[in-house]
Amino acid sequence: MSRLSSILESHATLDRQDHEWLRALLADWQLLSDLAGADLVLWVRTTEGDFLAVAQGRPASAPTLFYRDLIGQRVREQWSAEVHRAYDTGQAVRSTEPDWFDEIPTQLTVTPVYRRKSAEDPTLVPHPIAVITRHTHLGGSRSITRQEMTFSECADDLFAMIEAGEFPDPDAPEISRRGAPRASDGLIRLNPDGVVTFASANALSAMNKLGFGGELEGEVLADVAASLVHERERSRITVDEALPLVVAGRAPWMSDIEARDVTVTLRAIPLRTAGRRTGAIVLCRDTTDVRHQQQELITKDATIREIHHRVKNNLQTVAALLRIQARRSKTDEARESLTHAMRRVASIAVVHDTLAGGFAQTVDFDEVFLRVMKLITEVSSATGTVVRPVVEGRFGALPSEYATPLALALTELVTNAVEHGLAGQEGKVVVTAERAESALEVSVRDTGSGFEPGRIGSGLGTQIVRTLVEGELGGTIEWSGALEGGTLVSLVIPSRWNRPAEGVLGAAGAAD
Repeated sequence: MSRLSSILESHATLDRQDHEWLRALLADWQLLSDLAGADLVLWVRTTEGDFLAVAQGRPASAPTLFYRDLIGQRVREQWSAEVHRAYDTGQAVRSTEPDWFDEIPTQLTVTPVYRRKSAEDPTLVPHPIAVITRHTHLGGSRSITRQEMTFSECADDLFAMIEAGEFPDPDAPEISRRGAPRASDGLIRLNPDGVVTFASANALSAMNKLGFGGELEGEVLADVAASLVHERERSRITVDEALPLVVAGRAPWMSDIEARDVTVTLRAIPLRTAGRRTGAIVLCRDTTDVRHQQQELITKDATIREIHHRVKNNLQTVAALLRIQARRSKTDEARESLTHAMRRVASIAVVHDTLAGGFAQTVDFDEVFLRVMKLITEVSSATGTVVRPVVEGRFGALPSEYATPLALALTELVTNAVEHGLAGQEGKVVVTAERAESALEVSVRDTGSGFEPGRIGSGLGTQIVRTLVEGELGGTIEWSGALEGGTLVSLVIPSRWNRPAEGVLGAAGAAD
């Protein structure tokens, strides 16, 4: 659980929709802080009636005031009156006198956070779900640049939309934050007609790299973009269909312009007042290197998948040769040994086949093991055994380097249960998996005739299992008698070999 979720569930009385809205807001937390040139703190009302800090942002464009985190702290007495007033009235509050912090004069602005009741219902919830304090550094005597003034105006517009429940935009799709433009990368301000009223130096530089040689201010950004992609259209190179809406500032989307082997990523944030569009912010960033790196990663992923595919094919060929050789063997011992070898090779091929079907180097082991369990049918038919396989619990996702030894070990255990525990009988083989934070626990139980304790560990299959579980997986294995008869084999795989497959937190989770 992320820190934000933990704090909200422990102290606040917000519902799931409130959580989702705040997470979407925090996805643009750094953008808001950079545009405002101020430290931001997000406060939620607790069950006791006071306020608790759940997120904090420091500007990249100005000195920070808070060198220590406020997250998890109660609202300070010097800000308490303004915070309560903004929450109770549902309106922004701005201090009329400097708010002194560590002998530094600051401007305190408190903005209530509203959300819509639902995507279909644009009306607002009756009370704010949180408040934001904006702490602007007032020290220094230098004059404010035009860029800083424009950034501040953009921040004021966005905070007004937050107060009106219009930001974050509920219609905006989730976008990848990797390579996403930031305020410092380049900012273009558009009026309602799509005309550029301001373009930062970095934004102009990005457009110059694409081949635009004039001044952006006063130009219609959509016309500029159209002239840049004209040659690509003539060359029948696909242009993103979302681009016209992005450069016009009409949709909260992200798109790319490509020209002269340069890629510039654009992200539009429409600005609204009382539901009426008043313009837009378009962030732009030269992402040529990022796109090249992504393309290289895609190429490498495709190469790895092809390697897994070829390894799978080669292993299946080896398994087929072993099967043919087993059928031609003249002794039962040779036939049995070759059949076991064929089955082991086939179980490894299943893992590589799964890896060849996806980009991740993790394996959904539940899918792998269900395919491995099908080998029971072949084993049981050869021994005259009627087996009912049962799988309980979930293995989850495993790194590929651990999926192969585990699949091979379980293949041996299930095969032994059918060939020796249930030989010539009718019964069940039950495989149970329980995944906890500390370990993955797996048991293989059959309802057969049991085992002789002195014989455990004497066979080749058992030695292979011990080597795989104890050596490669760093786990433990134990044989015992099952309560209802038969054999129970218990495996415990430590968590360090069972890394979770989940990725990093999304941008909203990372922000907290």
